Amino acid sequence: MFPLNDGESIFKHYMDKRNLLVKNKRILQSSYIPEQLPHREEQIKEIVEIVAPSLAKDKPSNILIIGKTGTGKTAVVKYIGKELKKADENEENCSFIYINCEVVDTPYGILYNIGNQIIRDETKSIPFTGWSLDRVFSELTKYVDKENKIYIIVLDEIDRSFQKNGDDIFYFLTTINEVLEHSKVSIIGISNNPKFTDFLDPKIKSRLGEEKIIFPPYNTLQLEDILKDRSEDAFEDGVLSPGVVSYCAALSAQDMGDARRALDLLRIASDIAERNNDNIITEAHVKYAKNKIELDAVSEVVRTLTPQSKTVLMSIVINTENDNPTMNTGDVFTTYKHISEILESSTLTQRRVAGLISELDMMGIIHARVKSFGRAGRTREIELGSKEVMDLIKSDVIFKKLKNYKNVKQTTLI
Repeated sequence: MFPLNDGESIFKHYMDKRNLLVKNKRILQSSYIPEQLPHREEQIKEIVEIVAPSLAKDKPSNILIIGKTGTGKTAVVKYIGKELKKADENEENCSFIYINCEVVDTPYGILYNIGNQIIRDETKSIPFTGWSLDRVFSELTKYVDKENKIYIIVLDEIDRSFQKNGDDIFYFLTTINEVLEHSKVSIIGISNNPKFTDFLDPKIKSRLGEEKIIFPPYNTLQLEDILKDRSEDAFEDGVLSPGVVSYCAALSAQDMGDARRALDLLRIASDIAERNNDNIITEAHVKYAKNKIELDAVSEVVRTLTPQSKTVLMSIVINTENDNPTMNTGDVFTTYKHISEILESSTLTQRRVAGLISELDMMGIIHARVKSFGRAGRTREIELGSKEVMDLIKSDVIFKKLKNYKNVKQTTLI
């Protein structure tokens, strides 16, 4: 029974139960940097050999690190940054600066964050807003050159900044050494997208990718090793059912060898076991965790769709509910036009709606496949991805007016 008004904290029951399973769940967070990084020794050695000259105030080459999500790129670079600081405790020879371009995604924001990790005098710090980019760059250059050292600047998710802002920030940072007299700057870019450099100015591309390092996906056995290492320090002895670690590793190996997903599965499975007052974490908890992660991911995708994409998706849902689970573009467009009138929203052309259907298909929210009828032509058969998608879109507040909507019969094959 949940304790209330018995003089004890309402959280005591949870903490007592938690202590039976968990020693340190922080270890299962993807942001945690362990003392050992299994199966990334080769990449660590390669990066260390490139950046080591910074400890003697010699500028290292710029590095571009490429690999899919969950392949250890960020963990390895942060681990090396931590080791650099151990080797040069007072940062007399080199400083390591980390920026996540998904969090800080504007040129001003990136330079502001770099500058204020360098400028120690708060009265001379760069303001959060209000300066021109040229002035920020000028001040940043001045303070960088005062120290007579090497600055290693890490731009994680570097492609996100490029997608939003173009390559101006990379021009600033890859040409800064041309105006520096005493200090030097080295860039480490981290990206999930191997092709983003194809769109950079050739000179910037050449400077940014002086060295390129690829992080391959982990396989099942490697993921198992990673989870075993983490779980030894994260959980009490005997709380993991045999096969749980292997199961998490196998599921994540199917998902592009993503160690981040493997850790999330194990962590969320332990959360579920705690809430259920279970003493052992089992494969059943992992299965539940997998479903929860997938639903959360779908929920985020649906939530962030544009109103027009949501309306197209709602049109597919309405057709599905009206005994038309496999519909064509014409069916969707007819429903879309009617509900757009009810919602008093602008109506796109059928061609644009067909484009939005393709985008929803690429996201995995729906399934769309082309069916050929030979000389009679071809059509695209469209199906909803899952019932969860139906429930999510129907609960969106923008569709309140459609509560009693009756679909119009569509007979034209398009």
